[in-house]
Parts: sequence; C-alpha cells; structure tokens
Amino acid sequence: MELTVWRTFVTVCRLGSLSAAAAELNHTQSAVSRQIAGLERQLGVPLMERHARGVRPTPAGEVFRRHALATLNEADRAVRAVRDAHDGAFDRPLAVGATPSLAAGIVPEAIRGLLERTGSIRWSLLPGLSAQLHHRVVAGDLDIAVVTDAPPGLPHDPRVERRFLGVDDMVVLLPVGHPQAGRGPVHIRTLADETWAEDNDGSAALLRQHAARAGVHARIDLDAADLPGKLALVATGHAIALIPGVLSHALRTDVTTVTLVDPPTRDIYTITPRHHPHPCAAALLDQLATAFASVRPDRSDIGSAEPETGE
Repeated sequence: MELTVWRTFVTVCRLGSLSAAAAELNHTQSAVSRQIAGLERQLGVPLMERHARGVRPTPAGEVFRRHALATLNEADRAVRAVRDAHDGAFDRPLAVGATPSLAAGIVPEAIRGLLERTGSIRWSLLPGLSAQLHHRVVAGDLDIAVVTDAPPGLPHDPRVERRFLGVDDMVVLLPVGHPQAGRGPVHIRTLADETWAEDNDGSAALLRQHAARAGVHARIDLDAADLPGKLALVATGHAIALIPGVLSHALRTDVTTVTLVDPPTRDIYTITPRHHPHPCAAALLDQLATAFASVRPDRSDIGSAEPETGE
C-alpha cells in the first residue's frame, strides 16, 4: 500500500469531504474516489460511508485511520531525520511513551521541565497501554516509557532498565452532582449499587479485586473506547468509574473525584533501553520523579474513615 493513498484517506476523514480533500491535495475528486476505492479493495472492507453532509469513516475505517495517521507521522519524522543528518544537523529526537492517564498529566509537565533545563529538543509522545509501550521500548521505537504494573503487570525483561517512580492511589470519578461528591474517603460498599464504566482490562481488574475484598460486586455495565470516552460517560451521569489518582489534576470541570478507604493502587515505573540510552533520558527521569511527587495525593487520610455498615 502506498503512503500517498493512506494520506489521501486520512485527509478525507479529517475534512469529511471528497471534494475538499481533492482541493487540499491538488487532486481531482475522481482521483481521490479511485484511491479510496482501491484501498477498500486491498483491505476487503468498506472504509467510508456517505451521510447528509459528506462522508465519514466506517468503524473499520476509523480503526484504519488511527493506524494510518500514526504511520504517516512516523514516516514524516523519518524524512526529517534523514534530511537533518544530510545537512549535518542531526539531533536524535526523544521518543517518549506513556499510558493515557500519565500522558494526560505528569509526562507533559515533566517534558516542560526538561525543556526549561536543556533548551529546545525535538521530542514526540506516544500514548499506549503498558504492555504495548514495553514492546516499543524493546523494539527501539521509544527512548523511555512511563508505565504501570496494573494487571496483567510488567514482564521482567533484562533488555530494559526499570525505575520505580511511586505508588498511585486509584480514585473514583463522579459527576459533579453525585451524592458522594465532596465526601470521602468512602467505602466501596457505599458505591456497590452504582453502574461503573471502564475503558481497559487493567483498571477493570483493579476495581473487581477491590470490590471482591470488600465482599461486594462492581457492576461494570458500560465499556468505554478510551479514557476520554470514560470521562464523558461519567460527566453525563451514565456511570461512575475508577481512575488513577495522578489524573485528578487534569480532569474536565464537569467531573470530580472521591477517595476510597484502602484504595486499590498501582506502581508507576519508567522503562528505558539497557543499552544506548538517549542523552536526555536521565534528565527526563529526574523531571518525571519531580512531576509525580507534585501531583501525588496526600495519603494521610487514606483508610481513616470507619467502614460503613448496613450497606
């Protein structure tokens, strides 16, 4: 498959119009249509569907769009790197990976601290689940990844260096009008009859394990596609959810959090290649430790509430 066709498809998705994409790409509309049709034949599935105001990707097309966009961005970085090397100005970009909650909070803060300390450097940020990020570090695609040991945990791999950042207490995400908003710590039994939403197996496992220890069952009735989707389900009152405590400082204004008695926790780690680390990796590790310490919630009152009875 040619990257030119992938770029055409991504452009059509972004603009929602074959004619608009043709104008931006300096193609004819018929040429754009032929490229999309050829791509659909190669993949064997419909990628676009028409609606009243243009076109949009099908569910399969949306999956392909995300992967195609990541591939195109990486291809663009490769071209820039080659040109920089040819011009004698090669400066190895810093490739950072992080789980969605860490990518939304402490990692951008740490990178800002790094840039203030070292000056301008080229860098990229790739969100992903911990297992995916581990593989990308081993493969050499990432210089550093910020991950967690949430189920299924992290493998012991001699090819990477692992550094412990700290313990993250999970908290419960609520809509702002929820009866428990502003209270806490609360016992999980208080929330046993609620509808829960989850976006990944690791967080769901932590919730089920925590509820089971308290002798109750957490009804995970709603599956969210990703972290923003989970936040939206809570904000609109459809569910509550378990989220990492480090995310509390980066939440939208129509949700709030409440702490749990004896909350489930996850350990936060950085992983880096054991050999040939990026020159800026050590400095970023220091900044990550500082950023994590600044957002880590006060644990002095965790578990201080008396277990509630009669639930």
